[in-house]
Amino acid sequence: MSQEKFTNRLANEKSPYLLQHAENPVDWYPWSEEAFEKARQEDKPIFLSIGYSTCHWCHVLAHESFEDDEVAAYLNDHYVSIKVDREERPDIDSVYMTVCQMMTGQGGWPLSIFMTPEKVPFYAGTYFPRESKYGMPGIMEVFTQLYQKYKEDPDHIKEVTKSVTDALDKTVTTKSENRLTQEMTDQVYKQLGKRFDFANGGFGSAPKFPTPQNLLYLLRYYHFTGKSAALKMAESTLQAMANGGIYDHVGFGFARYSTDEKWLVPHFEKMLYDNALLLIAYTECYQITKNPLYQKISEQIIKFVMREMRSSEGAFYSAIDADSEGVEGKYYVWDYGEIFTILGEDLGDLYASVYGITPEGNFEGKNVPNLNEANLESIADEHNFTIDELNQHLEEARVKLLTTREERVYPHVDDKILTSWNAMMITALAKAGKVFEEEQYIKTAETAIDFIETNLVKKGRVMARYRDGDVKFNGYLDDYAFLLWANVELYEATFSLTYLKKARGLADNMIDLFWDNEQGGFFFSGEDSENLLSREKEIYDGALPSGNSVAAAMLARLGYSTGETVYLDKLEEMYYAFYEEVKQGVAASTNFVQSLLLTENPTKEVVVLGNDKNFLAMLQQEFLPNVTLLASKNAEQLAEVAPFASDYRKIGDEPTIYVCENFACKQPTTDVEKALKMVTG
Repeated sequence: MSQEKFTNRLANEKSPYLLQHAENPVDWYPWSEEAFEKARQEDKPIFLSIGYSTCHWCHVLAHESFEDDEVAAYLNDHYVSIKVDREERPDIDSVYMTVCQMMTGQGGWPLSIFMTPEKVPFYAGTYFPRESKYGMPGIMEVFTQLYQKYKEDPDHIKEVTKSVTDALDKTVTTKSENRLTQEMTDQVYKQLGKRFDFANGGFGSAPKFPTPQNLLYLLRYYHFTGKSAALKMAESTLQAMANGGIYDHVGFGFARYSTDEKWLVPHFEKMLYDNALLLIAYTECYQITKNPLYQKISEQIIKFVMREMRSSEGAFYSAIDADSEGVEGKYYVWDYGEIFTILGEDLGDLYASVYGITPEGNFEGKNVPNLNEANLESIADEHNFTIDELNQHLEEARVKLLTTREERVYPHVDDKILTSWNAMMITALAKAGKVFEEEQYIKTAETAIDFIETNLVKKGRVMARYRDGDVKFNGYLDDYAFLLWANVELYEATFSLTYLKKARGLADNMIDLFWDNEQGGFFFSGEDSENLLSREKEIYDGALPSGNSVAAAMLARLGYSTGETVYLDKLEEMYYAFYEEVKQGVAASTNFVQSLLLTENPTKEVVVLGNDKNFLAMLQQEFLPNVTLLASKNAEQLAEVAPFASDYRKIGDEPTIYVCENFACKQPTTDVEKALKMVTG
């Protein structure tokens, strides 16, 4: 008879990350009152472990330590152990990551927190090896010493926990008497310029992250100031990433970051949010430059997401692991000889010369295909091909390699559906559909937002996570702000007023649930959410833009498009609320400073009555972040969402265009060419 495998309490959870630990011998609890009550009753410290299912070092820690009987036995006897999926509970992760950064000067995942039954940390770290190495103590050493400290020196524990709570109290944002100004927009540009890698694109050194919000900022800064260096930094980065191994040249899509400064060797994990934000960046760069490379990469990202990250119900999965069969990158890398076995001698030789495939390899003896050293013109000349012929041969090779790759063991997919990350992909698809005039992209975005509205809104409350029919966790600020963004973008792609109405409803609910009535700005968790050690209010961008920054940009866009100044008043308060934090490091909040570009420069409000599809399509092709566009058959329809437009009338029975600057309107016109000059001039 086969013995049933041991499972702990995590077996009842839906999170793929928690389920990965459900067969550990560690007696894990999910975050729950039951766990804290046990710790209080037994006077045990709590070991809180936070990670996510596609995190490489989380896998290493689990395999080395949490699957180990000796470690588990010690933990079970001396601690109450709690597992948290940071993607499901970013509120918990944010609080304890702040503590880890305060205590150690750094953070990351897996996040390891040692705390009292009252949830106050007395020690924090990230990955600990099974045995002492890399200059780190072994995990058993950490567990035993901290347990002894907890039991034998309660005064020291009290002292540390008091200093932690005091430090957290000091992080609370207080409104300044000073206001953020246009000067900050220039400071961001200068700081990004100082950090820019002129040789390889991107910012800083290895490991190098895409940070699309920096690129989105630079594109807007270029638009408002005409400074070509801003566009050059964005273009250099987008081109370097598209050439590097961080981009999957066989199956498309971007990995999470590059381990080197040249974008060559990726950390192979693929995240939905990176691909969404990069899709926006490539699409917008195409709008500005009309360079076909950016359209090509945009379309390839969409192909990848549709093939590998879309659920049968039309929503999008969270992430694809870096590891398969327990080995990082195994699914993605190639032996030199394997290329020739699959492609044959001639095509293999061509592919190897273009994509840098060598016998010694560029990643642990294997090859990550890349275009870093490729000169396609000279390779085409060498083989007597035109560029088009060369590209046809390379595409034939790519399809053969992808077919072979799909026979390999596929990496783990985190198939939970997160509202905020889905909203980013919806935004990106709506924008791409509008710009590339591809109706299917817009339909895909509409299917996904329908899924969110049907499954992830309960009694009017946006929820955070869906998996296997299970909906859980009150939505966070990110869920509201990003969903608001998706609705605004879908309105601009379709001109269906329903989306603008929904955007206004979300903005109003977001203000009700998250706004800090005393100090201004939005809290990360709603007033109806669980009370944690502190109520975070984030302004700095991490791997994705902060909820406050997206909310700020959306308040600006809604304020201008609807004429409702209440949204602009809230944004004005944010310029005081976050003054101190933003001033300390403006380039850490590029997405928030984006809103200053909108409010401190002239804006135009365009109202089109009667369907002039050609005029609308022409505007959709252009990059016009300072223009808000309302379109409807008649003014009565607009009045519901934009009362200021209710008195507008068509001239005769022709489509009529009103162009206003900062709410002061010029004479309406039926002349499309004249209107276009007024808008883009």
